[in-house]
Amino acid sequence: MITGSMLIIIFVLSLAALFFLILKMKLDPFISLIVVAFLTALVIGFPISDIPGIITQGFGDTLVGVGILIGLGVIFGEFLGASGAIEKIAAGIMRIFGVKRSPAGLSITGIAVSIPVFFDAAFVILSGLLKSLAKKTGISIITFVTALGVGLILAHSMIAPTPGPIVVAENTGSDLGLFIIYGIICAIPAALVGGYFYGSFIGKRIHPSLDEIEAQLPEIEAKPKKEISSGLSFFLLGLPIILILLNTVTDLWLGDNSISKFLGFIGDKNIALLISLIVGIIVLKPYIDVPYNKLYTQAMNSAGMIILITGAGGAFGAVIKQSGIGDYLIDTMQGWNIPILLLVFIFSQILRASLGSATVALVTTSSIMGPMAMELGVSPVLLGLAICAGAVGLSLPNDSGFWVVNKFGRLTIPQTIQAWSIGGFIAGLTALAMVYFLSLFTGILPGI
Repeated sequence: MITGSMLIIIFVLSLAALFFLILKMKLDPFISLIVVAFLTALVIGFPISDIPGIITQGFGDTLVGVGILIGLGVIFGEFLGASGAIEKIAAGIMRIFGVKRSPAGLSITGIAVSIPVFFDAAFVILSGLLKSLAKKTGISIITFVTALGVGLILAHSMIAPTPGPIVVAENTGSDLGLFIIYGIICAIPAALVGGYFYGSFIGKRIHPSLDEIEAQLPEIEAKPKKEISSGLSFFLLGLPIILILLNTVTDLWLGDNSISKFLGFIGDKNIALLISLIVGIIVLKPYIDVPYNKLYTQAMNSAGMIILITGAGGAFGAVIKQSGIGDYLIDTMQGWNIPILLLVFIFSQILRASLGSATVALVTTSSIMGPMAMELGVSPVLLGLAICAGAVGLSLPNDSGFWVVNKFGRLTIPQTIQAWSIGGFIAGLTALAMVYFLSLFTGILPGI
């Protein structure tokens, strides 16, 4: 079995093969990850009889922690979108921020909405706001596109129960409740810097004609058969997060008693989202004018591929871990005097930019680096958040999200890069800065 510096060469070649299969051969990420995992194991020299077991165990171990949660989360998001709750949440936040600061409000809206709803769907749902806000305020639509996109991708990459951050929290051994809290703390300043301030800056320098894009921007879909209230919309959005946080609170402040056990049970991530989904199915029925079986089908189609990619990323990570590549890579890079938080940020950023998938970057990086948090002498939460920050920016044309922003924002490719790709990169750097800020309170803040 190969050891030493050759492991680095094999690791680089395996990543290159992964890029080639996804970007050049246009092979699906799930198939690409599985193929590369098998080839890497063969080249390293694992016994042929052991390789299938390593791959399948890595696949299964990853989904043990997040498989059910991904499925429930996607279905929950479908129900919120179909009921009109997403639009109500957006309108409520806009009222809080007012017209002049509406880009900041839209960015925060993006964070709130993208927690239960995946980036692509959330951007499409909220894209109807772009035209109306630009016309009402006179602010460049570029500013609103940047604010919305950056807010959405920050929650998508940093705040559970979105699948990527859940996998990172699982792989780093972080408490999920604390991971959510600190993820929000890092995401909000990043959204304001990368989404609001940078969006305002770039919006003053790019002035696409609103008349040209007006007819092409999608309108928000027709209202459901009955209009949902803002209070119910916000309640449903926050319900799974509140339940999960209850589990964290009980661990921190309550002893081992029947109350803490009960709260711990309903605060389990799978149970919390299951309860929220059941509540949503029941209370949203008057507001949804779409057959439930259609919503389930749409959700299952989305969840299936996400689950497969997540499991395949775990399988590839298992090969890397058992080969010793991860240990050798860490030892080597530590010799370069790169701080570990910056190291995992760079690693995640490279995967994000190259593969065009924040989820693949999060799963792969955390599978390799996450289990080493204690060995590296760093807080698992901080390590995980640095990985998440690396997956925020540098969305390029190999990313489906790039084309969602381009299409529904009605921008040219250069405009999309200036507004969305660079805005996300600035937001990711800001999030990393917030991670370093939190590190100043090591031993003071819970979990840090």
